[in-house]
Amino acid sequence: MLNTLIVGASGYAGAELVNFLNRHPHVNINFLAVSVQSTDAGKRLSDLHPHLKGVVDLSLQPLSSPTEWADHDIVFLATAHEVSHDLVPKFLKDDCVVFDLSGAFRVNDSEFYKQFYGFTHQYATWLDRAVYGLAEWNHHKIKEAQLVAVPGCYPTVAQLALKPLVNSLLLNSNQWPVINAISGVSGAGRKASIHTNFCEVSLQPYNLFNHRHQPEIVAHLGVPVIFTPHLGNFSRGILATITCRLQPDVNRADIVAAFHNAYHDKPLVRVYQQGVPSLKAVVGQPFCDIGFEVQDEHVIIVAAEDNLLKGAAAQAVQCMNIRFGFPETQSLI
Repeated sequence: MLNTLIVGASGYAGAELVNFLNRHPHVNINFLAVSVQSTDAGKRLSDLHPHLKGVVDLSLQPLSSPTEWADHDIVFLATAHEVSHDLVPKFLKDDCVVFDLSGAFRVNDSEFYKQFYGFTHQYATWLDRAVYGLAEWNHHKIKEAQLVAVPGCYPTVAQLALKPLVNSLLLNSNQWPVINAISGVSGAGRKASIHTNFCEVSLQPYNLFNHRHQPEIVAHLGVPVIFTPHLGNFSRGILATITCRLQPDVNRADIVAAFHNAYHDKPLVRVYQQGVPSLKAVVGQPFCDIGFEVQDEHVIIVAAEDNLLKGAAAQAVQCMNIRFGFPETQSLI
């Protein structure tokens, strides 16, 4: 049994982590933590997330002392970027394997954090050693990692849709892929805000040319993209519509082959033979679904995922399963 600590368990992604890990046969959750200042400290998780009543009734404890970190094999951080930045090296020093769901170690470029996250990164060594947890593409590195930086929700869906075509050299580099993606409001977290108040939310793009996930996508995809995120008036899920120009001699069969070669043995990516996915197919599920249509020299790819699951908690657990040699879908399906 792997003794496990979850920090930030009161949030949406944190609660999903708890749900998956609670039913994992090789995991023992022995500490659910929140920050010392959190108003959730001392409350039962199931009081905040009623679907866990009678399932996980553990109390949320303030993470106030290093002695509370002892004897944990695994740590999951569902915390703010700056918090993860400070906590990760402390857990690594105690030989924990860390799965960080924040953006604090996703991109090996200190300038990236100054520009897009507003803080100066202090741990260049761990930036260099962190393994990017895009599970279907970094399997071998994840198996050896002490620190796994779980990708953002938008970068996960965008990269899973594009990587097979990029790596197979099927795209025309003269035209950048254009990614339009809509996310539910849970992507903004559980903290109250007028911008995510359900009565105020309307379908709207935001952070045009300036979203922090754009450089994350580019850094790991290896090609420039135009990325426009949208906030949708629904609670969870991401739907991405991606338009690309193909090389002149590429046809539908080439694209089918690229997706098949990439994902035929990857159980959490489902490629449609006909049609395109919708949110209904993936909300509450750990999958990324991908479909596409081709016309002349263009392909439109549609990809969908649950932003809290394949875009966060489910992918973190998938990475844990890979790291410790468990079946990849253990406790997820």
